[in-house]
Amino acid sequence: MTPVELQPGPIASAPARPFTRAWLLQMKGGLLLSVTIAFAASFLGEHYGAPAMLFALLLGMAFNFLVLDPRAAPGIALCSQTVLRLGVGLLGLRLTFGDIADLGLVAMLGAGGLLLLTLGAGILIARMFGRSLAFGLLTGGSVAICGASAALAIAAVLPKRLLSEKDVLFTVVGVTALSTAAMVLYPVLFAALGLSEVQSGWLIGATVHDVAQVVGAGYSISDEAGDIATFTKLLRVAMLPAVLILVSLVFRNEAGGAIGLPWFVLMFIGLMLARNLLPMPDLLLAAADEASRFMLLTAIAALGVKTSLKEMAAAGLQGFAMIGLETVVLLGLALGFVALAWA
Repeated sequence: MTPVELQPGPIASAPARPFTRAWLLQMKGGLLLSVTIAFAASFLGEHYGAPAMLFALLLGMAFNFLVLDPRAAPGIALCSQTVLRLGVGLLGLRLTFGDIADLGLVAMLGAGGLLLLTLGAGILIARMFGRSLAFGLLTGGSVAICGASAALAIAAVLPKRLLSEKDVLFTVVGVTALSTAAMVLYPVLFAALGLSEVQSGWLIGATVHDVAQVVGAGYSISDEAGDIATFTKLLRVAMLPAVLILVSLVFRNEAGGAIGLPWFVLMFIGLMLARNLLPMPDLLLAAADEASRFMLLTAIAALGVKTSLKEMAAAGLQGFAMIGLETVVLLGLALGFVALAWA
């Protein structure tokens, strides 16, 4: 599958120096478009209770006709690349060592084991479907860690020639849709299985993909289940830097043998350490969390603009089927772990 490339127009072919007035004028059109779509998606998500990232993607695709417009193309590229990486880097401020320690050793080892097994399942399922190792890591990582955010972070580390933007968008759509379904269905399933609030909370945190859906599903059971689900989910998110390092190692030959981490991964790790080792006001942390969320929304909007419905349809339902299988595998492994650990 050939990656979706942005064809340069008259402006894009002669880029101005960053942060100069000419550069800002060059980026203005696409940046304003992407930010406006992100604002609209955020509004729709808050008022209709649906994932804002999905709204951003769908709204962005409606403006695909602007992707080759030289007034918009440079800004769209900026949002889909640099803004994306900044948003991923800021995710480091969400993590605290205390929350992770509260889970206990058994739960932590269980969550880590599930992550590795789900990554392995993603690679095997990708091979079964005739897809690449890169695509298996992308889908497996998004299911194993934190949904759309993990998909965007892993895609930013993978070599561009091995992964198309349609692959990334399929993964974001699939993992977001399944996470929303899990938020509704999993509490009912775990109750039907006669599981305790502690067991249900851990399972929700270990299996639901996106943080917002974990919170919604956990607290729909009880406050205790919600707390446990949130802590477990944070542990999965904390493993994101390790997975990004692993991906960099696997594909180091694509980078000429170098193992160096991208700047935004170092930013993620640095901010995570700063959050836990230095005093930070709650206002700053809340502002950084909102900034990260909005940057990721803006990046998704820009990726949506760069992809047409025709291209999405041409790729078929294979990506959705893969993510669905990986989700079922993760759920089955988690239920097995609960049966053993709480026997």
